[in-house]
Amino acid sequence: MTGTHALTEDEVASFRTLHSRIVDAVEVALRGKRGVVELAAVAMFAGGHVLLEDVPGTGKTTLARSLAAAVGGSSHRVQFTPDLLPSDVTGTSIYDPQTGEIRFRPGPVFSNVVLADEINRAAAKTQSALLEVMEEHTVTVDGVGHAVPDPFIVIATQNPIDLDGTYRLPEAQLDRFLVRTTIGYPDVEHELDVLRPGSGAGAVAQVATVSSPEQVAAQTRALARLHVAEPLLRYIRGIGAATRDDTRLRLGSSTRGLRGLVRCAQAYAAAQGRHYVVPGDVQRLAQPVLAHRLVLSREALLAGETTAGVLDDVLSRVDVPRPSAV
Repeated sequence: MTGTHALTEDEVASFRTLHSRIVDAVEVALRGKRGVVELAAVAMFAGGHVLLEDVPGTGKTTLARSLAAAVGGSSHRVQFTPDLLPSDVTGTSIYDPQTGEIRFRPGPVFSNVVLADEINRAAAKTQSALLEVMEEHTVTVDGVGHAVPDPFIVIATQNPIDLDGTYRLPEAQLDRFLVRTTIGYPDVEHELDVLRPGSGAGAVAQVATVSSPEQVAAQTRALARLHVAEPLLRYIRGIGAATRDDTRLRLGSSTRGLRGLVRCAQAYAAAQGRHYVVPGDVQRLAQPVLAHRLVLSREALLAGETTAGVLDDVLSRVDVPRPSAV
Protein backbone atom coordinates (compact mmCIF):
# COMPACT_ATOMS: atom_id res chain seq x y z
CA MET A 1 0.00 0.00 0.00
CA THR A 2 1.22 3.50 -0.82
CA GLY A 3 1.12 6.00 2.00
CA THR A 4 0.22 5.56 5.65
CA HIS A 5 -3.55 5.97 5.39
CA ALA A 6 -5.35 4.67 2.31
CA LEU A 7 -7.93 6.85 0.60
CA THR A 8 -11.43 6.41 1.94
CA GLU A 9 -14.39 5.69 -0.30
CA ASP A 10 -15.68 9.22 0.35
CA GLU A 11 -12.38 10.72 -0.78
CA VAL A 12 -12.41 8.59 -3.93
CA ALA A 13 -16.01 9.59 -4.65
CA SER A 14 -15.06 13.25 -4.24
CA PHE A 15 -12.16 12.87 -6.66
CA ARG A 16 -14.28 11.01 -9.21
CA THR A 17 -16.84 13.82 -9.15
CA LEU A 18 -14.15 16.49 -9.59
CA HIS A 19 -12.45 14.58 -12.42
CA SER A 20 -15.77 14.15 -14.25
CA ARG A 21 -16.67 17.83 -13.83
CA ILE A 22 -13.33 18.92 -15.29
CA VAL A 23 -13.67 16.55 -18.25
CA ASP A 24 -17.27 17.66 -18.87
CA ALA A 25 -16.20 21.31 -18.79
CA VAL A 26 -13.36 20.77 -21.30
CA GLU A 27 -15.67 18.82 -23.61
CA VAL A 28 -17.73 21.97 -24.12
CA ALA A 29 -14.88 23.28 -26.28
CA LEU A 30 -13.22 20.04 -27.42
CA ARG A 31 -16.01 17.88 -28.80
CA GLY A 32 -15.93 14.12 -29.21
CA LYS A 33 -12.54 13.53 -27.61
CA ARG A 34 -13.49 12.49 -24.09
CA GLY A 35 -10.87 9.74 -23.91
CA VAL A 36 -8.05 12.18 -24.68
CA VAL A 37 -9.42 14.74 -22.22
CA GLU A 38 -9.68 12.09 -19.49
CA LEU A 39 -6.09 11.02 -20.15
CA ALA A 40 -4.85 14.63 -19.95
CA ALA A 41 -6.72 15.10 -16.67
CA VAL A 42 -5.24 11.86 -15.31
CA ALA A 43 -1.75 13.09 -16.24
CA MET A 44 -2.42 16.41 -14.51
CA PHE A 45 -3.58 14.72 -11.29
CA ALA A 46 -0.62 12.35 -11.49
CA GLY A 47 1.69 15.38 -11.55
CA GLY A 48 3.02 14.78 -15.06
CA HIS A 49 3.18 16.30 -18.53
CA VAL A 50 1.62 15.41 -21.88
CA LEU A 51 3.15 15.13 -25.36
CA LEU A 52 0.66 15.41 -28.22
CA GLU A 53 1.85 14.14 -31.59
CA ASP A 54 -0.69 15.40 -34.07
CA VAL A 55 -1.22 17.37 -37.25
CA PRO A 56 -2.25 21.05 -37.02
CA GLY A 57 -5.87 21.99 -36.45
CA THR A 58 -7.02 19.09 -34.29
CA GLY A 59 -7.59 21.00 -31.05
CA LYS A 60 -4.28 20.91 -29.19
CA THR A 61 -4.42 24.57 -28.16
CA THR A 62 -8.10 24.21 -27.26
CA LEU A 63 -7.30 21.27 -24.97
CA ALA A 64 -4.58 23.15 -23.09
CA ARG A 65 -6.55 26.38 -22.65
CA SER A 66 -9.79 24.60 -21.78
CA LEU A 67 -8.07 22.50 -19.12
CA ALA A 68 -6.61 25.65 -17.57
CA ALA A 69 -10.01 27.35 -17.66
CA ALA A 70 -11.75 24.35 -16.05
CA VAL A 71 -9.36 24.31 -13.09
CA GLY A 72 -9.35 28.09 -12.73
CA GLY A 73 -5.65 28.32 -13.47
CA SER A 74 -3.42 30.41 -15.68
CA SER A 75 -2.20 29.33 -19.10
CA HIS A 76 0.36 30.42 -21.66
CA ARG A 77 1.14 29.29 -25.17
CA VAL A 78 4.73 29.30 -26.41
CA GLN A 79 5.36 28.90 -30.14
CA PHE A 80 8.70 27.12 -30.38
CA THR A 81 10.96 28.33 -33.21
CA PRO A 82 14.66 27.83 -33.97
CA ASP A 83 15.53 31.33 -32.69
CA LEU A 84 13.68 30.95 -29.37
CA LEU A 85 16.03 31.42 -26.42
CA PRO A 86 15.84 29.61 -23.06
CA SER A 87 15.16 32.94 -21.32
CA ASP A 88 12.14 33.46 -23.62
CA VAL A 89 10.62 30.42 -21.94
CA THR A 90 11.85 30.55 -18.35
CA GLY A 91 12.28 34.29 -17.78
CA THR A 92 15.27 36.52 -17.15
CA SER A 93 16.74 39.12 -14.81
CA ILE A 94 16.22 42.74 -15.81
CA TYR A 95 17.36 46.09 -14.45
CA ASP A 96 14.60 48.20 -12.89
CA PRO A 97 15.57 51.87 -13.41
CA GLN A 98 12.98 53.05 -10.85
CA THR A 99 14.49 51.10 -7.97
CA GLY A 100 17.99 50.57 -9.32
CA GLU A 101 17.66 46.86 -8.60
CA ILE A 102 17.92 43.72 -10.67
CA ARG A 103 14.65 41.80 -10.56
CA PHE A 104 13.41 38.58 -12.09
CA ARG A 105 10.84 38.80 -14.86
CA PRO A 106 9.00 35.44 -15.05
CA GLY A 107 8.62 33.73 -18.40
CA PRO A 108 5.55 31.92 -19.74
CA VAL A 109 6.40 28.71 -17.83
CA PHE A 110 5.05 30.41 -14.71
CA SER A 111 1.54 29.17 -15.46
CA ASN A 112 -0.57 26.24 -14.36
CA VAL A 113 -0.91 24.97 -17.93
CA VAL A 114 1.78 25.66 -20.54
CA LEU A 115 1.23 24.80 -24.20
CA ALA A 116 4.63 24.25 -25.81
CA ASP A 117 3.61 24.31 -29.45
CA GLU A 118 5.86 22.41 -31.88
CA ILE A 119 8.50 21.81 -29.24
CA ASN A 120 10.70 19.98 -31.75
CA ARG A 121 11.24 23.21 -33.73
CA ALA A 122 13.35 24.78 -30.97
CA ALA A 123 17.07 24.23 -30.55
CA ALA A 124 18.22 21.63 -28.02
CA LYS A 125 19.31 24.33 -25.57
CA THR A 126 15.79 25.78 -25.40
CA GLN A 127 14.17 22.34 -25.23
CA SER A 128 16.42 21.46 -22.31
CA ALA A 129 15.49 24.65 -20.45
CA LEU A 130 11.80 23.72 -20.59
CA LEU A 131 12.40 20.07 -19.76
CA GLU A 132 14.47 21.04 -16.72
CA VAL A 133 11.57 23.10 -15.37
CA MET A 134 9.22 20.19 -16.06
CA GLU A 135 11.33 17.95 -13.84
CA GLU A 136 12.37 20.38 -11.10
CA HIS A 137 9.30 22.68 -11.04
CA THR A 138 11.80 25.47 -10.41
CA VAL A 139 13.61 28.05 -12.52
CA THR A 140 17.06 29.06 -11.26
CA VAL A 141 18.38 32.44 -12.40
CA ASP A 142 21.51 34.05 -10.94
CA GLY A 143 21.60 31.37 -8.27
CA VAL A 144 18.05 32.08 -7.05
CA GLY A 145 15.30 29.49 -7.40
CA HIS A 146 11.81 30.53 -8.50
CA ALA A 147 9.06 27.92 -8.08
CA VAL A 148 6.44 27.54 -10.81
CA PRO A 149 2.76 27.35 -9.80
CA ASP A 150 1.17 24.19 -8.43
CA PRO A 151 -0.35 22.40 -10.30
CA PHE A 152 2.02 22.71 -13.24
CA ILE A 153 1.45 20.77 -16.46
CA VAL A 154 3.15 21.17 -19.83
CA ILE A 155 1.20 20.07 -22.89
CA ALA A 156 3.77 19.91 -25.67
CA THR A 157 3.00 19.27 -29.32
CA GLN A 158 4.97 18.09 -32.29
CA ASN A 159 3.90 17.51 -35.87
CA PRO A 160 4.81 13.93 -36.90
CA ILE A 161 4.48 14.75 -40.62
CA ASP A 162 6.38 17.99 -41.24
CA LEU A 163 9.97 17.37 -40.12
CA ASP A 164 11.75 20.18 -42.02
CA GLY A 165 13.62 22.49 -39.66
CA THR A 166 12.95 20.37 -36.58
CA TYR A 167 15.19 19.10 -33.79
CA ARG A 168 14.33 15.57 -32.74
CA LEU A 169 13.61 15.11 -29.04
CA PRO A 170 16.24 12.76 -27.56
CA GLU A 171 15.07 9.69 -25.66
CA ALA A 172 16.14 11.19 -22.34
CA GLN A 173 13.86 14.17 -22.98
CA LEU A 174 10.94 12.07 -24.18
CA ASP A 175 11.22 10.23 -20.87
CA ARG A 176 10.25 13.46 -19.08
CA PHE A 177 6.74 13.28 -20.50
CA LEU A 178 4.40 11.19 -18.41
CA VAL A 179 1.98 10.55 -21.29
CA ARG A 180 2.14 10.67 -25.07
CA THR A 181 -1.08 10.59 -27.04
CA THR A 182 -2.85 11.99 -30.07
CA ILE A 183 -6.13 13.85 -30.47
CA GLY A 184 -6.90 12.88 -34.04
CA TYR A 185 -9.79 13.96 -36.20
CA PRO A 186 -13.32 13.84 -34.76
CA ASP A 187 -15.88 11.32 -35.92
CA VAL A 188 -18.52 12.28 -38.48
CA GLU A 189 -21.18 13.55 -36.08
CA HIS A 190 -18.82 15.58 -33.92
CA GLU A 191 -17.03 17.08 -36.93
CA LEU A 192 -20.38 18.13 -38.40
CA ASP A 193 -21.21 19.68 -35.03
CA VAL A 194 -17.96 21.64 -35.16
CA LEU A 195 -18.65 22.81 -38.74
CA ARG A 196 -22.16 24.14 -38.04
CA PRO A 197 -22.33 27.96 -37.95
CA GLY A 198 -22.67 29.19 -34.40
CA SER A 199 -21.16 26.05 -32.89
CA GLY A 200 -19.48 26.56 -29.52
CA ALA A 201 -16.70 24.12 -30.40
CA GLY A 202 -13.31 25.68 -29.71
CA ALA A 203 -14.86 28.47 -27.64
CA VAL A 204 -12.63 28.35 -24.56
CA ALA A 205 -14.52 31.32 -23.10
CA GLN A 206 -17.54 29.04 -22.66
CA VAL A 207 -15.62 26.55 -20.51
CA ALA A 208 -16.87 26.74 -16.93
CA THR A 209 -14.45 26.96 -14.01
CA VAL A 210 -15.33 23.92 -11.90
CA SER A 211 -12.29 23.69 -9.62
CA SER A 212 -9.29 25.65 -8.37
CA PRO A 213 -5.53 25.12 -8.64
CA GLU A 214 -5.40 24.57 -4.88
CA GLN A 215 -8.04 21.84 -5.07
CA VAL A 216 -6.21 20.08 -7.92
CA ALA A 217 -2.90 20.23 -6.01
CA ALA A 218 -4.55 18.82 -2.88
CA GLN A 219 -6.12 15.95 -4.84
CA THR A 220 -2.76 15.18 -6.47
CA ARG A 221 -1.14 14.83 -3.06
CA ALA A 222 -4.03 12.70 -1.78
CA LEU A 223 -3.87 10.27 -4.71
CA ALA A 224 -0.44 9.11 -3.57
CA ARG A 225 -2.29 7.26 -0.80
CA LEU A 226 -4.47 5.20 -3.15
CA HIS A 227 -3.88 1.49 -2.61
CA VAL A 228 -1.53 -0.37 -4.97
CA ALA A 229 -1.11 -4.01 -3.96
CA GLU A 230 2.33 -5.61 -3.95
CA PRO A 231 1.39 -8.05 -6.78
CA LEU A 232 0.41 -5.04 -8.92
CA LEU A 233 3.77 -3.42 -8.29
CA ARG A 234 5.51 -6.66 -9.24
CA TYR A 235 3.33 -6.83 -12.37
CA ILE A 236 4.36 -3.32 -13.41
CA ARG A 237 8.00 -4.09 -12.68
CA GLY A 238 7.67 -7.29 -14.73
CA ILE A 239 6.40 -5.30 -17.71
CA GLY A 240 9.39 -2.98 -17.46
CA ALA A 241 11.85 -5.87 -17.16
CA ALA A 242 10.30 -7.58 -20.18
CA THR A 243 10.81 -4.48 -22.33
CA ARG A 244 14.48 -4.39 -21.30
CA ASP A 245 14.94 -8.06 -22.20
CA ASP A 246 13.16 -7.86 -25.57
CA THR A 247 15.74 -8.13 -28.37
CA ARG A 248 13.63 -5.88 -30.62
CA LEU A 249 14.30 -2.96 -28.27
CA ARG A 250 17.65 -1.32 -27.69
CA LEU A 251 16.12 0.73 -24.87
CA GLY A 252 13.40 -0.55 -22.57
CA SER A 253 11.30 1.28 -20.01
CA SER A 254 13.07 3.40 -17.41
CA THR A 255 12.29 3.23 -13.71
CA ARG A 256 10.88 6.76 -14.08
CA GLY A 257 8.45 5.39 -16.65
CA LEU A 258 7.31 2.61 -14.33
CA ARG A 259 6.81 5.06 -11.47
CA GLY A 260 4.77 7.21 -13.82
CA LEU A 261 2.64 4.19 -14.71
CA VAL A 262 1.93 3.64 -11.00
CA ARG A 263 0.91 7.30 -10.50
CA CYS A 264 -1.32 7.29 -13.57
CA ALA A 265 -2.92 4.01 -12.52
CA GLN A 266 -3.74 5.53 -9.12
CA ALA A 267 -5.41 8.56 -10.72
CA TYR A 268 -7.22 6.45 -13.30
CA ALA A 269 -8.53 4.01 -10.69
CA ALA A 270 -9.86 6.88 -8.57
CA ALA A 271 -11.51 8.40 -11.65
CA GLN A 272 -13.35 5.09 -12.06
CA GLY A 273 -14.52 5.30 -8.45
CA ARG A 274 -12.16 2.66 -7.02
CA HIS A 275 -9.81 3.01 -4.04
CA TYR A 276 -7.44 0.38 -5.43
CA VAL A 277 -5.64 -0.34 -8.73
CA VAL A 278 -6.48 -3.38 -10.87
CA PRO A 279 -4.48 -4.94 -13.74
CA GLY A 280 -6.89 -3.44 -16.28
CA ASP A 281 -5.81 0.05 -15.22
CA VAL A 282 -2.18 -0.83 -15.93
CA GLN A 283 -3.04 -2.36 -19.30
CA ARG A 284 -5.15 0.63 -20.30
CA LEU A 285 -2.36 3.09 -19.52
CA ALA A 286 0.71 1.13 -20.62
CA GLN A 287 0.70 2.44 -24.20
CA PRO A 288 0.38 6.18 -23.49
CA VAL A 289 2.79 6.02 -20.55
CA LEU A 290 5.48 3.61 -21.81
CA ALA A 291 5.50 3.36 -25.62
CA HIS A 292 7.31 6.67 -26.23
CA ARG A 293 10.09 5.65 -23.84
CA LEU A 294 11.01 2.55 -25.86
CA VAL A 295 13.57 2.57 -28.67
CA LEU A 296 13.56 -0.05 -31.41
CA SER A 297 16.70 -1.81 -32.58
CA ARG A 298 17.83 -1.21 -36.16
CA GLU A 299 16.72 -4.70 -37.14
CA ALA A 300 13.26 -4.14 -35.69
CA LEU A 301 12.94 -0.84 -37.56
CA LEU A 302 13.88 -2.48 -40.85
CA ALA A 303 11.36 -5.24 -40.13
CA GLY A 304 8.59 -2.66 -39.75
CA GLU A 305 8.08 -3.15 -36.02
CA THR A 306 6.63 -0.40 -33.82
CA THR A 307 7.10 0.27 -30.12
CA ALA A 308 3.34 -0.01 -29.67
CA GLY A 309 3.36 -3.47 -31.25
CA VAL A 310 6.29 -4.64 -29.15
CA LEU A 311 4.60 -3.36 -26.00
CA ASP A 312 1.40 -5.22 -26.89
CA ASP A 313 3.46 -8.40 -27.21
CA VAL A 314 5.09 -7.74 -23.85
CA LEU A 315 1.72 -7.22 -22.15
CA SER A 316 0.40 -10.46 -23.65
CA ARG A 317 3.18 -12.58 -22.16
CA VAL A 318 3.70 -11.04 -18.71
CA ASP A 319 1.69 -12.94 -16.09
CA VAL A 320 -1.27 -10.95 -14.80
CA PRO A 321 -1.95 -11.08 -11.02
CA ARG A 322 -5.02 -13.03 -9.97
CA PRO A 323 -7.97 -10.93 -8.75
CA SER A 324 -7.61 -12.39 -5.25
CA ALA A 325 -4.05 -11.02 -5.09
CA VAL A 326 -5.01 -7.38 -5.69
